[in-house]
Formats: sequence, C-alpha cells, structure tokens
Amino acid sequence: MEHTFGKLIREARKDKGYSQRELSKLLGLDFTYLSKLENDRADYSPKEDVIRSLARNLDLDEEELIFLAGRIPQRDENFLKQHYQSMPALFRRMQENPEFAQKIFREARQSENEEK
Repeated sequence: MEHTFGKLIREARKDKGYSQRELSKLLGLDFTYLSKLENDRADYSPKEDVIRSLARNLDLDEEELIFLAGRIPQRDENFLKQHYQSMPALFRRMQENPEFAQKIFREARQSENEEK
C-alpha cells in the first residue's frame, strides 16, 4: 500500500486512539482541515510547524512527513536557494551518468545513517 501524507497521518491517529476532533484540538487546527489533510484533499500543504507537530504527536518521522506533504524542510530550502543555479547541471550529470547518481545517493544514505 502506498503511503500518502493523508493515509499515514490517519493511520497513526487511529493507532494512537485519537478522534479527528481530539487531535485537531491538540494541534490547534480546525477538524475539517485535519479531515482534508487525511483525505489528501487540502488546497495546500500544511506549514512545516504543523507537519512537525503532527509528527511529534503521532510518533512519526518529521522529515518523512514533510517530504510526503510536498514540502522542503526550511534548512534544505535555504541550501537550495543558495545553490539553485547549480542544480540543473547536477541533475543533468546524474541523468547522463547513472553511476555518478548512484554514488551520490549511496553517500547521502551513508551520511544520513551516520547522523542517526
């Protein structure tokens, strides 16, 4: 089963035994907005602080939830803004050289594992 942002938070909310109204009150959100998020029908992605609050209250990985919501974490967004002109060349090189792309992904995973 493919996990979307909405499916993941709905499943986690139910696992925690919260109703939509209980969780929305805990988060300071309107319960109809939470319902739209759970059904992947919100007009826009929630702000990063809302996503992080959902993750903390539902014991979910914050970074994964931010990604599933279609957001870029603020720290990564700042980095991208500084280096946006170099990105097309990087993506082109990765597409032209799959071995290079695999090396980049391998090193990123290794770095991520070392941080944990």
